Amino acid sequence: MLSTNLDDVRRDADALKREVRKAIVGQDDAIDLMLASLLVGGHVLLEGVPGTAKTLLSQTFAASLSLTFNRIQFTPDLMPGDVLGTNLFNFQTNEFVLTKGAIFTELLLADEINRSPPKTQAALLQAMNERAVTIDGRDYPLGDGFMVIATQNPIEQQGTYPLPEAQLDRFLFKITIDYPDRDQEIAIVGRHGNRSAMPHLADFGLSPVADLDRLRAIRQAVAAVTLTEPIVEYVVDLVRGTREHTSLEVGASPRAATMLAAASRAVAVLRGRDFVIPDDVKELVLPTLRHRVVASASAEIEGLSTDRILRQTIERTSAPR
Repeated sequence: MLSTNLDDVRRDADALKREVRKAIVGQDDAIDLMLASLLVGGHVLLEGVPGTAKTLLSQTFAASLSLTFNRIQFTPDLMPGDVLGTNLFNFQTNEFVLTKGAIFTELLLADEINRSPPKTQAALLQAMNERAVTIDGRDYPLGDGFMVIATQNPIEQQGTYPLPEAQLDRFLFKITIDYPDRDQEIAIVGRHGNRSAMPHLADFGLSPVADLDRLRAIRQAVAAVTLTEPIVEYVVDLVRGTREHTSLEVGASPRAATMLAAASRAVAVLRGRDFVIPDDVKELVLPTLRHRVVASASAEIEGLSTDRILRQTIERTSAPR
């Protein structure tokens, strides 16, 4: 029964990718990681320079699912109440009534999240961890379909605020959106070069391929993927290796290990298996851990990037056969 369910999951995943590729050229790795995150209920941070289709990718991904969708454009003057909502007094009923903010949705695009101060960024912390928000002492559930896709620009410093480590740790993946290669860029210009503004999603004929009930069934199937004891030990050894690396001031937390294990199950399904192999784990080390570790001052002076340090950790950690 499990193999049948996983076959269905793969068909749904392939259908979702086909829909996304109606609007997006290239970015196959990013699409796969966003899909893996969706399969295990994780949140995603997209980082790339302006003009690399981060927002379009997020909106296309949302349009390919039958989930409610909201977008928040983060700005320096955005307040927590703009994200969460606020209680307003109704003079007709003499009661306070909640005016819900944009966070009350299933798929939330937090665009340019690092343009708002930490107080506003922190409005997402509880939502991302507990899938609920507390407003004036009352808890409001957001549902198990709640997912945040955030974007940020890595090169612009003026008017931006670094995300605190506690918030970065809530993201399953930090996905780097690179420039396309030459052939992909030619295809992009050919597809979108008839307009200067962002294209309308309606022009691509996108069709939703899964609703929330289907997503719940998919996640149950993915959670049942086999993770053997040697693979569990390998995940733990990789994470512990970041804490022992001399070029890292702060290593990854136990939460990182659990997230790496969960994401590896999703990748195994996308690769057509009902069990995890070491290559699944290796493939996810960088996107899962690069935002959870902090390079030491000496490593920064030497020009060692976090990704390079993590690759060294992979090389130094023995994988099960």
